[in-house]
Amino acid sequence: MRVLVVGASGLIGQHVVERLRARGHGVTTAARTARDGVDHALDATSATEEEFRALLAGHDGVVFAAGADDRDVPRAPAYPVFHRGNVAPVVRLLTAARQEGLSRAAVLGSYYTHFHRGHPEWRLTERHPYIRSRVEQARAGREAAGPDLPVAVLELPFVFGRAGDRLPNWSGPLDRWARSRSPLVAPPGGSAATTAAHVAEVVTDALERASGADIPVALENLTWSDMIGRIAAATGHDRPVRRLPGAVVRTALRLTGVVQGLTGRQSGIDPAHAGNLLLRELFVTPSRPGSVDEALAETFPRT
Repeated sequence: MRVLVVGASGLIGQHVVERLRARGHGVTTAARTARDGVDHALDATSATEEEFRALLAGHDGVVFAAGADDRDVPRAPAYPVFHRGNVAPVVRLLTAARQEGLSRAAVLGSYYTHFHRGHPEWRLTERHPYIRSRVEQARAGREAAGPDLPVAVLELPFVFGRAGDRLPNWSGPLDRWARSRSPLVAPPGGSAATTAAHVAEVVTDALERASGADIPVALENLTWSDMIGRIAAATGHDRPVRRLPGAVVRTALRLTGVVQGLTGRQSGIDPAHAGNLLLRELFVTPSRPGSVDEALAETFPRT
């Protein structure tokens, strides 16, 4: 195959490019910032269908590995910002891919769409602009692709790993906390986790099979206590993790929401309802038996 990877300079994008090439596929790379290994500088949020078509000509598949982060706190209303980052570029990209006759595509999404399908009573798209954008990304993207272009949507949880100087966007605050002398605390609940290298394996497999499935991706399920404890141990600052009552977390989140409202901002994950989500065990059946420990050590190296 020949595959265009949009967002190729990011943590996961770099692993996807490496994995595709290791499997013998040709890869064209595009990213917002021109840097070594990037063939085309392209801002996916503003690129037109015509610009995407010019890049897609002669390719068999495409990977969308860009998008807006759930930690963004834009000015209210937040949904247009997440739509602009996650939905609109995928619609234009997959419309262009259909017009160019591509035969396969993969979109890197969020595991929140997995829980949206399984638990409609959680009302995730009503309450959280970011999750609404991810659900709409999958729906509208497939509609734009049409029936002859299968689109695999990878539903990603916490992703550990490193690619050159690229680390997970959320890792910095956790790294500083783990290395500090502050007590380690964790609420109830937990999350599925995987690695950037594992995501690249799943992407490559989905493209080779021309899959059009929703694919939850995970290697392990970790309680928050376990995750924070492993991060501290990786940095060489191992210490006990104390249990933080869920009521305390809910109160802090609601106060955060009040502050955001007073400043005219809105989070992608609404703090008023975040406790109902983040204090659950957001676990996913692992894609295959495995561990995130090696990638966790790369993300939080010992000093």
